[in-house]
Amino acid sequence: MTKNFSVNTDADGIATITWDAPGRSMNVIDLATIQELSELVEKTTADDRVKGVVITSGKDTFCAGADLTLLNTMQATFTEMVKTQGEEAAAKTLFEESRKLSLLYRRIETCGKPWVAAINGTALGGGFELCLACHHRVAADNDKTRVGLPEIKIGLFPGAGGTTRISRMMLPADALQFLAKGDQLKVARAKGMKLIDNVVPAADLLKAAKDWIKAGGKAVAPWDEKGFKNPGGAVWSKAGMMVFSPASALYRKQTYDNYPAARAIMQVVFDGLQLPFDLALTVESRYFAHILRSKEAAAMIRTLFVSMGELNKGARRPANIPPTKLTRIGVLGAGFMGAGIAYVSAQAGLEVVLIDRDQDSADRGKALSHKLMTEQISKGRANTAARDALLARITATPDYNALKGCDLVIEAVFEDRKVKAEATAKAQAVVPDAVFGSNTSTLPITSLAENAKDPAKFIGVHFFSPVERMMLVEVIMGKQTGDEALAVALDFVRAIRKTPIVVNDSRGFYTSRVVGTYIREGHLMLMEGVPAAMIENVGRIAGMPVGPLSLNDEVAVDLAWKILKATEADLGKDAVDARQKALLEAMVEKHGRLGRKNGKGFYDYPEKGQKSLWPGLADLQQTTLDPDTIDVDELKKRLLVIQALETARCFEEGVLTDVREADVGSILGFGFAPFTGGTLSYIDFMGVKTFVSLCEALEKKHGPRFAPNALLRDLAAKGETFYGRFATGSEKAAA
Repeated sequence: MTKNFSVNTDADGIATITWDAPGRSMNVIDLATIQELSELVEKTTADDRVKGVVITSGKDTFCAGADLTLLNTMQATFTEMVKTQGEEAAAKTLFEESRKLSLLYRRIETCGKPWVAAINGTALGGGFELCLACHHRVAADNDKTRVGLPEIKIGLFPGAGGTTRISRMMLPADALQFLAKGDQLKVARAKGMKLIDNVVPAADLLKAAKDWIKAGGKAVAPWDEKGFKNPGGAVWSKAGMMVFSPASALYRKQTYDNYPAARAIMQVVFDGLQLPFDLALTVESRYFAHILRSKEAAAMIRTLFVSMGELNKGARRPANIPPTKLTRIGVLGAGFMGAGIAYVSAQAGLEVVLIDRDQDSADRGKALSHKLMTEQISKGRANTAARDALLARITATPDYNALKGCDLVIEAVFEDRKVKAEATAKAQAVVPDAVFGSNTSTLPITSLAENAKDPAKFIGVHFFSPVERMMLVEVIMGKQTGDEALAVALDFVRAIRKTPIVVNDSRGFYTSRVVGTYIREGHLMLMEGVPAAMIENVGRIAGMPVGPLSLNDEVAVDLAWKILKATEADLGKDAVDARQKALLEAMVEKHGRLGRKNGKGFYDYPEKGQKSLWPGLADLQQTTLDPDTIDVDELKKRLLVIQALETARCFEEGVLTDVREADVGSILGFGFAPFTGGTLSYIDFMGVKTFVSLCEALEKKHGPRFAPNALLRDLAAKGETFYGRFATGSEKAAA
C-alpha cells in the first residue's frame, strides 16, 4: 500500500498508476515518492498479468519536480559528513543518494514492459524527466500545461537522466540551448520538438495512452535499439566541432563562467555522447553530485526556491488578520507605473478603477493594457476574448467617486509630496476606510502618511518597472503602519502573483538605497579614469544584468541628480561624494543628458540601431587610466561588495529584518548576481571574516564608504553568519 500512488489494472492487463500526493496542491518528488514508485516498478514488472503501465496524475498538474528542500537537506548532510567522516566518504554518500532517481527512471526504461506517461498537466524538472524515461508520452490538450527542465534557474541541471536523454533526442546545439535556457514549453511546441509523442483532448488521455500499449508499443527506448545513432553524429566529427567550440564561447559570453551548472551541462552532453547510455548516465550523476556540492547551487536553491516560496506563501503576513478577499482596487495616476499596476491587477481578475486628471490621460493609461494584451495575442499566449475581458475590468476615469467600493487604493502619481497629498485627500474623501498604498521609490512613507486620515492604514507598495515583467514588490512599513494595512498589501501582492518583501521606512528603503550604491560606484570609477566600456563590462562579468551606467540611464540620470541634491540638502555636504556630484551636474545641467527617456544619457539611443556609449564621457574625466594597468578583479569586487555592505547596514539599522527578504529582494529587485544567492548570501558564502577583511582593504584604498559596520565586525569576531544568527525555520536548517 502506497501513500502517493494508487494502482488499477484493467481487463486488458494495463496498470494505471495515479500519482496523487496527499496534503499537497502539486505532486513533488521526495524520498517517499522514490521508494514507493520503485516498489511499484518492481511489482508491475514481476506481475505476468500486467502488459504495460500508464502513469498519470490525480491532480490538475502532473508533477512540479523535486522537493528542493530534500536537496537542501542533502547539501547540509554532506557538509556535516565532511566534518565527521571526511570528504571522500561524504562525496560517495552524496553521489549514491543523488542518483537514486536516475537509477529508478532507468529501471522503468529497461523493465521490459511499455510505460506511457499520460501528462494531464504541467510536468517540470524531475517530473518531466520521468516522462522522458517512459517509452511513450501523450499529453492532454491544455493551453495552461507547461513541460520542461528549468533546473538551471536554481543553479542545477537535469540530473535524473534528463540531460543524457535530451542530448539523444535532438541535435546537440538544440539540446544545449534547451537545457541551458530552462524553457517551459506548451504541449504543442513540445510535440513539435518530439519531446511529446501525441496531444489529445483531455477526455481521451488515458484511452490514447492505453491504445498505444494495445497496438504493440515497444518497451525499448531508441538509444537501446541496436544501431542507434546520435542525431548530431559523432562529437569529434566536423559537424560536432561546429557545435561544441562555438557553444563554449557562447557559454562564456552569456555566463562569464559564474554558473557551474551551465558549464556542467556542456560537459555532460559532450562526454555523454561519446559513451554507452548507462555509462553516460553515471557521468551525468557524478556531475550532478558535484554541482549539488557547489555554493552556487546551495545559495540559489535556498534563495530562489525555499525562501522565495515561503515569502510567496505569506511568511511575513500578520497571522492575527483574517485573509482579505480583494475584488476592487483603485489606482491613482495612469502614467507608466500606474497603468502597469492596473494591468497586472486586472490580469489577476480584479476590478480596477484607474484615475487621472482628465479622461484622455486615464484612457492613455488604459491603452497600455490593450497594447500588452495585443502583444500576448500576437505571441499566441492570449486571444481577443481574454483581451476584451481584461479591458472590461478597468474603468479609466478622472472621477474620484468611481473609487466607491474599493478595498485598496494605490497612489502612483508624480513623485512629489504635494501632488501625492492632493491625490490621497481626494481619494480618501470617497473611501476613507480603505487601505492606502503609495508606490514611491524615494519619499519616506512615514511623512507621506501624515496626510492620511488614518496613518495605520497607510503603507508603501513599491513596484518596479516595467510592472508586468518585474516580479518583486517592496512593501514599506511606516512608523504607524498597522497589521491590517500590511496584511491587505501582502494579500494584494499574492493576488497579482508577485513576490513581496517587507521593509521598514528609511531614505531609499532597501532596494533603491542599495542599487544607488552600485550606480554610484560606477560613477566614481568613471571619475577615477576607468574607461566607461570597462566599467560596463565588469558589471556584467560580476553577474549584474547590466552595467551601472546603463542602469542609471534606465532609472533616469536626472532622477539620480535630484536624489543626490535632496540628500545633500537634508544631510549636508558630507553625505554625498563631490566627484559624483560633479559628474551628474555636468550630465544633467550642462549637457541635458537625462537617460534613455530623452534618448541621451551615458549612452546614445538612436531611433534606429543599437545604443552606444556617449563619446563625450571621456571629456568629463580629468584623467584616463590605461586599461592594462587596471585590476579587473578589484573592480568586480567593488561593485558587489558595496551592495552587500549596504545591505548589511540596512539589516543593522532595522530597515531589513529578515535575511530571506534581503536575498530575494536583491535578486528580483535589482538583479544582484543570482549565482551568489543574494547580497547576504554573498557575504555568508564568502565567510563574514573574509568579507570584513576585503572591506577593510577596499576602505584603505578607496575611502570610508567601504568601512564594515559594527554588525559585520561582531559576526566576524564570533565566527557567525547572517543565516546562522538571524534565520528561522527552513532557511535556518539550510544555513
